[in-house]
Amino acid sequence: MSEWLEADGRGAYASGTVSGIRTRRYHALLMTATSPPTGRVILVNGVEAWLDVAGVRIPITSQHYAPGVTVPERGIALSAFTPDPWPQWTLIVGDGLELEHAVLLAPDIPAVVLSWRLTTSRPGCRLSVRPLISGRDLHALHHENAVFRFDAETSGDRVLWRPYTSLPAILARSNGRYRHNPVWYRQFLYEDEEARGLDAREDLGAPGVFEWDLSAREATLVLTAPRHAAEATTFHQSLGRWLATTRRIEARRRAKFPSRLHRAADAYVVRRGSGKTIVAGYPWFTDWGRDTGIAVRGLCLATGRLKDARDVLGVWAGTLSAGMLPNQFVEQSGAPEYTSVDASLWFVIAVDALLRTATSVRPAIPRKERQRLLDAVQEILTAYARGTRHGIQLDSDGLLAAGAPGVALTWMDVKIGGRMVTPRVGKPVEVEALWLNALAIGAATDERWLAPLERGRHTFAERFWNAKQGCLYDVIDVDHRRGEAEPRVRPNQILAVGGLPLALLEGELAARVVALVEQRLLTPLGLRTLDPSDSDYHPRYEGDARARDAAYHQGTVWPWLLGPFVDAWLRVRGDTPATRAAARRRFLDPVMLHLDQAGLGHISEIADAEPPFTPRGCPFQAWSVGEALRIAAALG
Repeated sequence: MSEWLEADGRGAYASGTVSGIRTRRYHALLMTATSPPTGRVILVNGVEAWLDVAGVRIPITSQHYAPGVTVPERGIALSAFTPDPWPQWTLIVGDGLELEHAVLLAPDIPAVVLSWRLTTSRPGCRLSVRPLISGRDLHALHHENAVFRFDAETSGDRVLWRPYTSLPAILARSNGRYRHNPVWYRQFLYEDEEARGLDAREDLGAPGVFEWDLSAREATLVLTAPRHAAEATTFHQSLGRWLATTRRIEARRRAKFPSRLHRAADAYVVRRGSGKTIVAGYPWFTDWGRDTGIAVRGLCLATGRLKDARDVLGVWAGTLSAGMLPNQFVEQSGAPEYTSVDASLWFVIAVDALLRTATSVRPAIPRKERQRLLDAVQEILTAYARGTRHGIQLDSDGLLAAGAPGVALTWMDVKIGGRMVTPRVGKPVEVEALWLNALAIGAATDERWLAPLERGRHTFAERFWNAKQGCLYDVIDVDHRRGEAEPRVRPNQILAVGGLPLALLEGELAARVVALVEQRLLTPLGLRTLDPSDSDYHPRYEGDARARDAAYHQGTVWPWLLGPFVDAWLRVRGDTPATRAAARRRFLDPVMLHLDQAGLGHISEIADAEPPFTPRGCPFQAWSVGEALRIAAALG
């Protein structure tokens, strides 16, 4: 089911389905990040709305309840939907009455604007809207309880609710009339959660109803959290003036994006403290170190947002600990988790890309800021060479050893219980490609990295080639046992040919790797994570949490991998106008079709490994969008 997204630039968002039925616990109209971009809590989940026309009540929203009942049963006639410049629906109600509904998230406050207007004249048409409220953690569910407060404070066009004293209050402004009428709506059923084998039922409080004479004017309802509204002086204007200004500014801002992907990129670049960071994906991810390092080249550098790239990398440079960047920040505590071997290495790649890009633009990066980033690169290399957490250390052969029991350090990091599905302890192929690239980058300002770089390149060429398969081993020195290699065919090897500044394979060997990956792993939406002939291959990502985790990196397609693949494909065929045109037609155009599926205007996190390659996982994913933007810029 297609979903829309409006992001607030702080890590929070409004999101739902085109049908209007909430299918995830994450679908919401008003959510706030209490410690941006983390600490996210949902305040208003949705609305129940209906028209009264000549004494007849006509629902214009649908709700889905346990044990699987949709009310109204026949649903609403949707005539048209567009996500641009913000989500807008055209509904056919009753005997031909046409109604337009829109949702706009004004990011600077943030506030969500809901509006309804008739496009066909009908006297005596009244609209009623009930906000459905919770006040809970983004990942939780809400249930009827005695602590929830329905009380409303009203003043002029404002209504304030404080359902829980520990959470932000909810402020509503409208050009209608508010009627207090508390009631519980019970047993909403979220089908996507149920399909994932998770708790899927929720109760929501509805304090009252907003009412309008819709035949006289457009109905407007604005929802926000007072903590943010107090910071925005424009929100103290008259509602009509504020709304007209907000629509004009947002329409102008959004029209400046040169493509849908450029606009999608804007959703992921958000505030963290006085700087910026990148949300890995909506609706459930926070900012992740690895994802940021991969995505920033496309989201920021390929789109000309160099100031954002500087802010992002500056923030992440400040999180270094023993040479490691956090894998992620925990949602409610905001604490960093240092469980990634490659997040720091991707940071080095991103810093190098930023500094190379910045040499050709003005204004130049200030010397102090540039030196801080270069110092961070040297800090990472020094710590990794000396040895840091989880067995990460430079080996005598110039390669990087990594891994300890119970810790999944690479991007293939799923654990079921205490068992790692793809352990990859030892020397994973993409980690070595990243490490050797990082050494080459570091050696440009410190020659002490030249010797391990040369040793590592020699070892890589000597030990990673799997002559029997005609490709690269996925891991060597498995579990730190010298000489033991993992022969499974996975996409990680493509980073030895493409996606990074320094290719570790050239000529015939590089061409053989690209041909094998294209033959066995390529799909229209990205690369499979395992050869279909492997006994552990999973063609579908479905079922409960355990079943999905087992499939996550065992066949499931990842769109972000298309970026390194296209780079590699061009390298072995020659980067010419003809090959770029062929690459765009064969690899990028199919991904562009995906913008009208799943997360509208965005690219999903993953997809099934077999036709019809159903999109799965997170519908709005930063590195999927980032890598598509990066290769689009490269292909011209």
